[in-house]
Amino acid sequence: MTRAGTVAAFDRTTRRSGTIERLLADAIALVDGFSTQSPVYDGLPSSLVDADFVPAAELNVRLFFQFWLDGNEPSEDDTRPLVERAVSLVHDGMPLDEVLRNYRTAVDFLWSQLPTTASPAGRAALAEIGRPLSEYLSLMTARIAVACVEDARRRPWDELERRRGIVDALLAGRDPVDWMGDPAVPVADAFVVTVIRPGDPGPGTLTDLRHRIHDLPGAFLRRDIRGWTALIPIDPGGDSAAVIEQLSARLAPGLARETAPLLWIGVSPAPTRAAIPAALAEARVVAELGRCLTRSDIICRRQDLRMEYAVAVDASVRTELASVLEPLADQPVLAETLGVFFANECNQNAAARLLFVHRNTITYRLARIAELTGYDPQRPTEAMTLSAARTAQLLESKGFSA
Repeated sequence: MTRAGTVAAFDRTTRRSGTIERLLADAIALVDGFSTQSPVYDGLPSSLVDADFVPAAELNVRLFFQFWLDGNEPSEDDTRPLVERAVSLVHDGMPLDEVLRNYRTAVDFLWSQLPTTASPAGRAALAEIGRPLSEYLSLMTARIAVACVEDARRRPWDELERRRGIVDALLAGRDPVDWMGDPAVPVADAFVVTVIRPGDPGPGTLTDLRHRIHDLPGAFLRRDIRGWTALIPIDPGGDSAAVIEQLSARLAPGLARETAPLLWIGVSPAPTRAAIPAALAEARVVAELGRCLTRSDIICRRQDLRMEYAVAVDASVRTELASVLEPLADQPVLAETLGVFFANECNQNAAARLLFVHRNTITYRLARIAELTGYDPQRPTEAMTLSAARTAQLLESKGFSA
């Protein structure tokens, strides 16, 4: 090939790589923008969308586009989080054919949406995607099917079915007598109810956490659309606080980071089986509080969130309190000042240092907040109302739903 021909071929390869990379960015944005409230995503089946959907879909997209670019199959280590997630879905009762069908559904969704934002070059590239996409899907479905078959050989599936029946009965407040009688599946009389809500977990994070809980003797797990629910047994006359501390030590390592935890774990003790539904409701609330308020602590308990819990459990109270701060909606500086002021225990000097302003500026801003809202943050009783209003506003803005 002549030098001119080599340069032309290089230019074509560079342009193709740039086009595919832009398509990758569009696909990642489509995945990251997922919302059950958006009509764009209405066609996705509910069984496809769970708490691990976004990180798993993003990893799938990245692996496929890399395969499309260089033609090299992703290694088994690369795809392990996706394969393990599929196996865990089968554990939780999803038929294997549905797991694999959801793969095709997700692919159809992505490739139906990408042309709407792609450039002409991008649309031309998408017309050539058939073969690499077919090869990638064949690779992934084969790895998932093989892993599920191998797992089925190792696990007694009648025991898994019994465990699912027991946890469903316990969480619904029913006696699981129809599912009991097998010494391989002991059922405790008391539990710590544990609800897991993700923040921004990476691929495989929830699956790894699921394995850690599953390894606890006598524990039960159930998947739901927003995360996981677990029942951790307490010995007769045992200390639920000690169990929660042990749970924190077992589950928390590797999940915290500087900005915010990867997920939050709401816990509530159920001293009897009959108390499990009420404990479940409480654990859901405190887990959602952890998520919405971006708490630094992974383990969330009601006794650590008394005021926030009181605001959260009554929707009408939340709405009313959130309205208190409506006058600050177009005053971002005042809203930020109020947040920093409360975060620093109403210390004006500390707030001034963090905001790089003079203390007198903080005093002036707090006075303006009092004028606009009718509540003075420098008066303890009125500050309590404003603090509760900030909590309500955060919960409303983060889509709090227990």
